[in-house]
Amino acid sequence: MAISFTLGIEQVQNELIDMQPPGCYWLTVNRPEDARRLARQVMSAQKAVTLISAGEKPQSLLEPVLSPGPDRIPCYSLAEKRRALLDLPEDLARILSAKPRLILFFNDFSFIEKLSPAELIAWLKKINHILSVCNCCLLIITSGSGVNNLRLSLLNTFRQLNGLAHLEYQQDSWNYRVNWWCHDSRLMADRALRLSYQPSGGFAAIHEKTQNTPLTLNDEAICIAEKQVLEGAPPLSSYWQLFDSNALTASRAQQADSATVIFSLSHNEQIRELAQEIHSLRLSRGAGLKIVIREMQTSLRYSDERLLLACGVNTIVPFGAPMSRFLTTLESLQGQRYNRHVPANLDALLQSLQPLQLRGFLPLDKFCQAVTQLVDNTLLPENGKGLLVALRPVPELRPEQALTLCKPRRYGDLVTLLGDRLYLFLSSCRYSDLDTALKFIFRLPHDELFSNRLVWFEDLQILSEVRQMKALVPGAWKDMPPKLNVAVAESAPPPVPTLRQTPQPVTLSIQLTETPRE
Repeated sequence: MAISFTLGIEQVQNELIDMQPPGCYWLTVNRPEDARRLARQVMSAQKAVTLISAGEKPQSLLEPVLSPGPDRIPCYSLAEKRRALLDLPEDLARILSAKPRLILFFNDFSFIEKLSPAELIAWLKKINHILSVCNCCLLIITSGSGVNNLRLSLLNTFRQLNGLAHLEYQQDSWNYRVNWWCHDSRLMADRALRLSYQPSGGFAAIHEKTQNTPLTLNDEAICIAEKQVLEGAPPLSSYWQLFDSNALTASRAQQADSATVIFSLSHNEQIRELAQEIHSLRLSRGAGLKIVIREMQTSLRYSDERLLLACGVNTIVPFGAPMSRFLTTLESLQGQRYNRHVPANLDALLQSLQPLQLRGFLPLDKFCQAVTQLVDNTLLPENGKGLLVALRPVPELRPEQALTLCKPRRYGDLVTLLGDRLYLFLSSCRYSDLDTALKFIFRLPHDELFSNRLVWFEDLQILSEVRQMKALVPGAWKDMPPKLNVAVAESAPPPVPTLRQTPQPVTLSIQLTETPRE
């Protein structure tokens, strides 16, 4: 019987979790805490394992003590340097013997990104050669911001990897996506499993209940709508049912299976109530219902759109779209099913998609902490969490004076001072909306207040700049001005008043002498 090692995930067929030597398998994980849980579960399922860790002490992964698990685990620490990563194949050749074993390599994406795509493929080829010689199996677990970029690069390594999978957190469960996985002579590809996690048992597959889809879709052609969406027009046909409010529309939709349900949105205060109604509809009536929101006034921000889509909306018709475009959108939805996962806990969903309940000025350390927390939120879209903006005031304006003109109004819009610059973080703001956002934040025209600005919009760029801010390192666009050594003049001694002399009378004695005459 062939030797194999397991990931230890319960209720999953062996073909998707077993690893056989020689072979290299790679798992990418969005959240570091989930990567740690998965690594501990893998080690607990083995009789013997070797642990290599980069960026984190390997002993920290073994605390608390694994139960069950191997009695002895050899641990190695790898320096977070590019040279150390390139030399890993040679290091493995020195420490491995010709005895089948599993090696777990635990690391962060910031370490792996030190290699270019070409270097990564060459590195994997060397790793596979060593594994073939030693008849060993290597499992690589990588986590952290930017791991989705690594996934795209690894899709080109089919010949170098025996298995590639991704674990993603989805509020009340985890999505385990297998790109490919080799087992014996079989290849499993493009599989998705939903997992749960229990501290006592680790990750396990969830057997989802099948959706009760009616055999006949009698209401597929019916449109249940709030009457404002037709702009005052009467029902377009006998299939249209109009109601006076969104609440009545949602009540009628609770009896539908595959109808089209259309809500109107006129102001921002409706969003939370609308999210609750749509969330309830999607969970109770299933994936066949087609839910549409038509924006009657400009009300939605980027974060609001994400929230409504996560609650179960199929599409949002923006304000300003003509009636013909609106009806065309409805036609395009016919026959579709909603395939995204909707978490059961709405409050947790609201909290995760709108995590920053802060606004305005923050000290530098709290500013960096808040921005890092938001960028590390894996439920928000990658490279879409917001903008980090550095503003340098004109020479006539001190940074403190510019700060008094800055009035952020939205939650998630933060500002801090560093040197002669203002740093703004605009949560859920698109780059195309930056000028509009600055116009509302500053009392005076921002083009007249600032002479220069830099913008970071990608997650890795923002995290890199925040790390520099923590260390008080100036950005590349401006050097720190040199310190002036100005000598302080010593105070001169007080002047000594001169004594005023009093004139004294002087008597001159003059003697007259006669000159003889000739």
